[in-house]
Amino acid sequence: MRAAVCLMLALMGGAAHAAITVQDDAGNRVTLAKPAQRVISTAPHITELLFAAGGGERVVGAMNYSDYPEAAKRIPVIGSNAQIDMERLLALRPDLLVVWQTGNTERQLAQLKSLGIPIFYSEPKKLDDVATSLTRLGQLLGTDAAAQAAARDYRQKIVKLTNSYAKRPPVRVFYQIWEKPLFTLNGEHIVSDALRVCGGRNIFAGLKVTAPSVSTEAVLQENPEAIIGGEQHDGQSGIHIWKQYKGLLAVQRDNLFMLDSELLVRATPRIADGVAVLCETLETARRRRP
Repeated sequence: MRAAVCLMLALMGGAAHAAITVQDDAGNRVTLAKPAQRVISTAPHITELLFAAGGGERVVGAMNYSDYPEAAKRIPVIGSNAQIDMERLLALRPDLLVVWQTGNTERQLAQLKSLGIPIFYSEPKKLDDVATSLTRLGQLLGTDAAAQAAARDYRQKIVKLTNSYAKRPPVRVFYQIWEKPLFTLNGEHIVSDALRVCGGRNIFAGLKVTAPSVSTEAVLQENPEAIIGGEQHDGQSGIHIWKQYKGLLAVQRDNLFMLDSELLVRATPRIADGVAVLCETLETARRRRP
C-alpha cells in the first residue's frame, strides 16, 4: 500500500513539472520545461493578451504604448518597434519572449532569436485567433483556468454579434487608417474579419499587402457605401478629406464614421467591444439607404 502511494505521489510530481508545448502563430512548436515566470512582451496587443490570460504579474518588460490595462503602464519599457534595448531586456532575465511577427523588424526578430530564449510569435488575423491566443498563452503561463474563462467569454460575445449581423444586407466599406498617404488594411487583417461579422465588405480585401497604400482614385472607383476611420484627427483631415467628393456614395449618404481604432486593430478581447460598435455603425448605413 505504501509503495503504491509513493508511486502515485511520484507520478503526480512528474506531471506537475511536465514540459509544456504549444504551437505559435508562425507554426513553430514552443516548449517550456515549466510555466513561464518572467515574460517579455514586444507589442501592446501582446501585453493586453497576457493580462487577459491571467499572467499580468509575470510580464517583466513591455514595448512602448503598452497602456492597457492600467497596470500595464507600470511595466518597465524595453523599447519600441524601431529599437529594443537588448541589455535592458537581458537584465530582466526573461524565460519567455512573446513577439509580434510583423510588428517587430526583421533585425529585431533576429536579435531576439539569437538570445536562445523561447519565443512565441503572436499574429492574430481572425477574431477567433484572439481566443486561441488566450488559451495557448494560458498554457505557457500556467494560468489555464483564467485564460479559458476569458476565451469562453470573448467567444460568446463574437458568436452573439455574428448571429445578429453577419447575414444582414452587405455594406461595402473603405477602412482608412491614415490619410497622407492613404493607407488601408487588406483581407488578411483582423479588421476584415470584424467587418465580416457585421455584414460588411472590405473593398480592398484582395490586396496582397497587409497595410497597403491606395490612391484617392482607387477609392473613388470602388465607390464605398461607408468610410470608417479612427478617432485621431481634427475636423479638416482624417475621413473628412472625402467631403469634397460629392459624387461618392458614402458622402451622399453621410456615411463617414469615426470609431475608436484601438478597439478594432488591437487583437485583444476588447475587440469584441469594437466589433459591437462597428456593427451598429453599419446598421446606421443600412438605415440611410433610400
